[in-house]
Amino acid sequence: MGLPQNKLKSFCIFLLSLLTLTPLAFSEIFLEEHFEGGWKSRWVLSDWKRNEGKAGTFKHTAGKWPGDPDNKGIQTYNDAKHYAISAKIPEFSNKNRTLVVQYSVKIEQDIECGGAYIKLLSGYVNQKQFGGDTPYSLMFGPDICGTQTKKLHVILSYQGQNYPIKKDLECETDKLNHFYTFILRPDASYSVLVDNKEREFGSMYTDWDILPPRKIKVKNAKKPVDWDDREYIDDPEDVKPEGYDSIPREIPDQKAKEPEDWDEEENGHWEPPKIPNPAYKEFEDDPDLYVLKPIRYAGIEVWQVKAGSIFDNILISDDPEYARSMVDDYFAQHRESEKELFAEAEKERKAREDEEARIAREEGERRRKERGDRYGHRDRRHRYKRHHRRDYMDDYHLYDSEFSCRMSYKAQWWPGGGFGNDNQ
Repeated sequence: MGLPQNKLKSFCIFLLSLLTLTPLAFSEIFLEEHFEGGWKSRWVLSDWKRNEGKAGTFKHTAGKWPGDPDNKGIQTYNDAKHYAISAKIPEFSNKNRTLVVQYSVKIEQDIECGGAYIKLLSGYVNQKQFGGDTPYSLMFGPDICGTQTKKLHVILSYQGQNYPIKKDLECETDKLNHFYTFILRPDASYSVLVDNKEREFGSMYTDWDILPPRKIKVKNAKKPVDWDDREYIDDPEDVKPEGYDSIPREIPDQKAKEPEDWDEEENGHWEPPKIPNPAYKEFEDDPDLYVLKPIRYAGIEVWQVKAGSIFDNILISDDPEYARSMVDDYFAQHRESEKELFAEAEKERKAREDEEARIAREEGERRRKERGDRYGHRDRRHRYKRHHRRDYMDDYHLYDSEFSCRMSYKAQWWPGGGFGNDNQ
């Protein structure tokens, strides 16, 4: 006997749910922080630089144009300060597993100069003293300074030394929320994503100067007299490895789709982008090159000239698909409302700046008019000044004539007078 139709349908749904959940059963989340209730009990604010008056504090807020007012993060609050805060997590190793580090940051301010990255820390850390000199295993995220520096850091620690990625990666510089994702795989390949779009990929063996060069020059070496100048010669005993030609270094991305607006006449034949081939093996000087020291803490340690960056949605896991779904869900629910609020805030800001500029212009015109009236009155007084020497000569002659008359008049009644005296 078969199962009744309704029970068969329920059984199929049950099997489908098991198949859907089975991959997730093997994934692990080491930290997922959305800064909801009780977040202060999980995060420790460092006292580093506090005695010098250079330590900043964080504000729990959704920001000025939140996609969801209830979705709050922690925002840098004081200008020209150092910020350091960390959370302890269950210790784990990324050996033989994929490491996924993801978080969102919204740089609402005109940052001028400052970082917005996060760090993974290993070993014991005094969280109250966590700061810029604390060793870390990974540093990842934006660093902006002026209009020239828009760097996206990926710095890995290997045997106590920090190595930055050799490629120039740029971060986002607008004032919307952006998700940054770093994925490091057991084959030492990596991917950097911004808002779920792959910004860069490659291998630790080639994109970091971690391992020493495979060949070095010997300064005192001399070319032997009988040296054969041919660079290569055939090895008569060499045998082509099985499957040698069938393992390319890169393979087409099977998930890529041809853009809807692709025009073959204008753009040519479309081909999917290439991605690293997991089956391809680089040289393995250190097969554990990708393995970081066991991770015990996640931290934010930055310095900012202008404060106002909001950190949120921190995820440390071994499941890239879960990380991707988190970003997709956020954008599906909040992106459009965030853009609308930002556009409205920008409109209000522009109107406010225009009004301030209008008031400044009117004040400037008023002051110029006052100065003009004051100087204009003085000009009217000076308008009647004589500027020809004859004018001054006439005054002199007039004055001399009047003086002579007065003296002649006085000479008539002054006894023994001088000028005009008849006895002279």
